Amino acid sequence: MFPSKIVIVAQWLNKLFILAFLISITEAAYAEEHHFLVLNYHDIVTAGSAKSSLNSMDVSVDHFEEHLAWLKKNGYKIVSMQNILDAAAGKNSIADKSVLLTFDDGYQSFYTRVFPILKKYHYPATIALIGTWIEGIDIPDEAGKQLLTWDQVREMVKSGLVEMASHTYDLHKSAVANPQGDNQAATVTRLYDFTTGHYETDSQYRERIHLALRKSADFIFQHAGVWPRVMVWPYGEYNNIALEASREAGMPMTMGLIDGFNTVANIDVLRRLIMTDNPDVRQFAEIVSKLRTDRSLRIARLDMGFLYDKDPKQTERNIDAEVQRIANSHITSVFLQAYSDTDDDGNADALYFPNRHLPVKQDLLSHVAWQLKTRAGVNVYAWLPVFAFQNKLPDSWYVQEWRDGKAQKSNHIYTRLSVFQPEARRYIIDIYEDLGRYCNVDGILFHDDGMLSDHEDVSPAALAFGRNVWGLPDQFEKLHVSPKMSLAWAQHKTELISQFTDELANRVRDNRPGIKTARKLYALPLLKPDSEEQYAQSFKSFSAHYNYVAIEAIPFIEEVKKSGQPLTGLVTAAARYPEGLKKSIFELQTVNWKTQEKTPSPFFIEQLKILKKLGVRHIGYYPDDVFLDQPRLKDLQKYFSLSALP
Repeated sequence: MFPSKIVIVAQWLNKLFILAFLISITEAAYAEEHHFLVLNYHDIVTAGSAKSSLNSMDVSVDHFEEHLAWLKKNGYKIVSMQNILDAAAGKNSIADKSVLLTFDDGYQSFYTRVFPILKKYHYPATIALIGTWIEGIDIPDEAGKQLLTWDQVREMVKSGLVEMASHTYDLHKSAVANPQGDNQAATVTRLYDFTTGHYETDSQYRERIHLALRKSADFIFQHAGVWPRVMVWPYGEYNNIALEASREAGMPMTMGLIDGFNTVANIDVLRRLIMTDNPDVRQFAEIVSKLRTDRSLRIARLDMGFLYDKDPKQTERNIDAEVQRIANSHITSVFLQAYSDTDDDGNADALYFPNRHLPVKQDLLSHVAWQLKTRAGVNVYAWLPVFAFQNKLPDSWYVQEWRDGKAQKSNHIYTRLSVFQPEARRYIIDIYEDLGRYCNVDGILFHDDGMLSDHEDVSPAALAFGRNVWGLPDQFEKLHVSPKMSLAWAQHKTELISQFTDELANRVRDNRPGIKTARKLYALPLLKPDSEEQYAQSFKSFSAHYNYVAIEAIPFIEEVKKSGQPLTGLVTAAARYPEGLKKSIFELQTVNWKTQEKTPSPFFIEQLKILKKLGVRHIGYYPDDVFLDQPRLKDLQKYFSLSALP
C-alpha cells in the first residue's frame, strides 16, 4: 500500500523542518546553556482511587495540583516543547527553573482531569500516545484503563497547549529476550527465537525498529493531523539504533526516564523525573530539589558459579533462592559475575552471555540480571575483567614484563591482554559490545586485573607507544632512571587504562545508554599514592573516570589485629579527595581467603558499624552465599540494609 500524497508532503516538510532545526542548533552552538527539568506523570486519578490503586505510577489529582502550586510558589515556570526548541535554536532563552510537563500512555484522565487545569492556568504539556492502546489492541491487564479518543486528541491539539508525542505504535510491550523466556522491553531487545535457538541479527533488529518508528509517527499524523516531533521511549529504554530510527522518522527529540537536569544544548534524549507512589507536596519538593541523586548504595557481589549447575532445573532453583535472599536483604545493587573462572585464577575462560570470542558457559547473565532487577528491585552491574580474558591468542597480544634482563610474557596470575595492542583492544571491545547487545544491565564493574606493575608493559608496541605518544624513553632502564621518570610512566599507563575502560563503557552504552561504571582499586594506591608506580592505579584518576571506585579492603581485613584500624585508614584517605566518600564503595569480605573460613558475624557487624560511624555512604560485601547464609540474612537486614539505617 503506497502512502497518500498528503503523507508524502508531510514527510517532506518534516524533513525540511529537521534540516532547518539542525542548522539553527549549529548556529546557536555558542549560545548560553540553560537548565530545565522534565516531569513525568501517567494516570491522574481521584484521591480515593490513588489510595487503593495497585499501580505505583498513579498520582491523585489533588497531589498533582499541589505539585503545580509548589512549582509556582518556588519560582518555577512551566514551558512548552516549542519553548525548548526555540531556546535550543538560539531564538530565545528559558530560565534555569523551567519545567516541562509530560504524561505517558494516553489515559483519558489527561483530558478529563489534566486538560482543564492546563486551560485554567494556560500551562502547556506533552502527552505520549501508544498506537495499539488507543486502538484497543494488546492493552496489558494492569493498564486496562480508559484511554483518549481521537476526538479528544484533536480538540487538545487545536488548543495549542498540548504537544502530541509518540510512545511508539506497538513497542510498548515486552519481547522474549533469552533462552529462559524472560520478557524485556521490545525496543531494545534482540528477540530470541525458541525454534531456532538464535537471537535476532543486528540487521533484522535495525529493520524492525526503523519500520516500527516510521509507522508510529505516520499513525499519529493520520489520526491527529500533526506529525509528532517527540518520541517517548517505552519504559525509558532506548539505544543508538532507536535514536537513529527516531530521527529518520521525523522525531529528532526523544525522552527517557533517567533522573537529572537537561540543557538546551542537548535535547536528543531528555532526562525525566518520573512520579511514582503518589508523592505528596513534601515528597515532590524533595524529588525536584535533590533529583534523587543523593542516594547511598548497599551492594552484594555475587559469583555466578554459586548459581550455575549442569542441571538447568537446579540452576533455576539456585537463582530463585538467591533472588529471594537479595530481595529480603533490602539492598540496592548487585555486582554480578559475567564470566566463568573454573580454575579460580582470576582469568575469564568463558562468559555467561553470547559473544564472538570466548566459550559461553551458559547463556545466563541476561536471565539472572533480569530476575534480580524485576523481582528483587536492585540495580545490576555486570562484573567483568578489563584485560584477563584467557584464550589461545598470539603471545604478542599479551602484557610483557621485564624479567631476567629481557621482555617476556608476564607471569602475573592475571593473564592480561595488552592495552597497547590494537588487535587485543578490538578483541576486548567486541566482548563488551556483545554484553550491551544481549544483556539489560544497569552498570559495569571493572575487575582489579586492570593494572600494570612497574615492570610492565614493555612489549615493542608498548615502548613504541610511550615514545611516540608520551615522549618517554623506549628502553626499560631509561624508564627507571629516576623515581620521577618511573612515576611519570606509571601515570601515563594509569590514564591510558582508564581511557580504554571509558571506551568499553561507551560501547556498552551504544545499547544501554544509562549504565554507570565502577572500578576496583587496590587499597595500597589509596593509602600510599606513590605506589601508583607498582599498579598503574590512582584513586584521583579513578574518581575522574568512574561513577564509583570500589576499594578493596579485603587484604587488610585478613591481617587485622585490632578491629577497625585498616578501615579507618582507608576511609580517612578517601575522604581527603573532593567527593571522595561520595565516589567510594568500601567492600567487606565475608570469607577469609587464606583459610576459606567464614568471616565471623560479630567481626562483620563490627566492620559495618565502623564504616557507618565514619560517614561511609556506599558499602558492599563479597561474596554472597545463599547456601551457607553467609553473611547471615538477619545481620544484613539489621545492620546492612538501607532500611536499617536511622
